[in-house]
This record gives sequence, structure tokens and C-alpha cells, in this order.
Amino acid sequence: TNKEGYREYTSPNQICTTCSFLSRCTESKDCQKVVTRHIWQAHVEEADHLRHHQDVKPIYAKRKETIERVFADAKEKHGMRWTT
Repeated sequence: TNKEGYREYTSPNQICTTCSFLSRCTESKDCQKVVTRHIWQAHVEEADHLRHHQDVKPIYAKRKETIERVFADAKEKHGMRWTT
């Protein structure tokens, strides 16, 4: 795991050099496939999956009326358009 929170998975290049699917898998010069995945990626995928569930869609639609409205009011009425 690196400092940014990504796990790096690498294939053993001894096996990959003799693999017949090497050209489909990677174009790396050292014949090694590297896959990076964030440590919270499984949770992000689960939240995205739940967002499209039929029971959650009406609740998610109310987001426009509640949460996003607060930010719109802060931008327009309180001069927070260019804050960080």
C-alpha cells in the first residue's frame, strides 16, 4: 500500500514472460502486470450499487431538495461562491 492509499498488485514476471496472453494483458517492457486499487474501492462500489437500488431511489432524489439546497443558499445568499 502506497502513501496515497492504493494497493499495488504485481504479477510475477517469471510466469508472465512465457504466457501466451501477454500481449493482451500488458505492454510492459518487464513483462509484468500492475493493478492499482484504492483501499476503500470496495465500499465505493457498494455505495454506488445501493444508490441504484429501487428502495433507495426515492430517498436519493430528495437530495436535491435538502443537501444540495443548503450549498446553493450558501453560495447565493452568503457570498460563499469562491471559498475553498
